Amino acid sequence: MLDVGSPAPDFTLPRDGGDNVSLSALKGGPVVLYFYPRDDTPGCTTEANDFTAMLPEFQAAGATVIGVSKDTVAKHERFISKHDLGVILVSDAEGDLCERYGTWVEKNMYGKKSMGIQRATFLIDAGGKVARVWPKVKVAGHAAEVLEAVKAL
Repeated sequence: MLDVGSPAPDFTLPRDGGDNVSLSALKGGPVVLYFYPRDDTPGCTTEANDFTAMLPEFQAAGATVIGVSKDTVAKHERFISKHDLGVILVSDAEGDLCERYGTWVEKNMYGKKSMGIQRATFLIDAGGKVARVWPKVKVAGHAAEVLEAVKAL
């Protein structure tokens, strides 16, 4: 997992709507980069809905909110449409970004080990450095906590 103060690894990934998103193109404003396991699962849906509900406040603070999973762009588009999401969702289908941010980890669920995305959020400052990290995110209240951190930058 990346440390506070370290440069945030740049990326260019496909997003919903057919465009690409590059972290380097967003320099000059804070970026909330949240990693989540899968579209349309209970915790992931709640997290996306919470960030969407607070999106006007994030935008007023100058921040861009981006969700990252290994799901395809088509799956992201269905997820956005079904839940009327306003956040940007990018597809890290190859898992390269998850690896570079340290969110691709071994999980142990009911005694079965497998690899998957650990829910984590990174606040990246206007200069492209990691300002705050939330590892092993618990969804309840998380978006509000991240918003407070954005406002404090």
